[in-house]
Amino acid sequence: MGNPLVETSEEFHAFWTERRVCLLATVAPDGSPHVVPVGVTVDPDSGLARVIASRTSKKIRNVLAHGEAGALASVTGHDGGRRWSTLQGRAHVRTDPESVAEAVRRYAQRYRVPRENPERVALEIAIEHLMGSVR
Repeated sequence: MGNPLVETSEEFHAFWTERRVCLLATVAPDGSPHVVPVGVTVDPDSGLARVIASRTSKKIRNVLAHGEAGALASVTGHDGGRRWSTLQGRAHVRTDPESVAEAVRRYAQRYRVPRENPERVALEIAIEHLMGSVR
């Protein structure tokens, strides 16, 4: 599958670099949705959305429960008006220092330098589908 972000607009790229809280949806082991506010970064070149989190958080436990195949996950950003964008794909938890450092670096660029967290992991969503008014 190709990278669906390759043919997105400048408006899309601007939207995903503006500071905004987004919503992350994961699926709990019982099949129920789990939706939480998060900071998200989008890397159009790699086709990845990234979220930093503590390894003990519910969202990370949900993804890990799905094993190597990865969990379906969705992130949605909106501006309180008519502009919104949802990115969907398979999520994987990365614990290696390089992946975590890259996720933290991107988070610091979009939001702020996060507090220290020795339990931090990176949640990477390989984007397969996009929807929204900003494409």
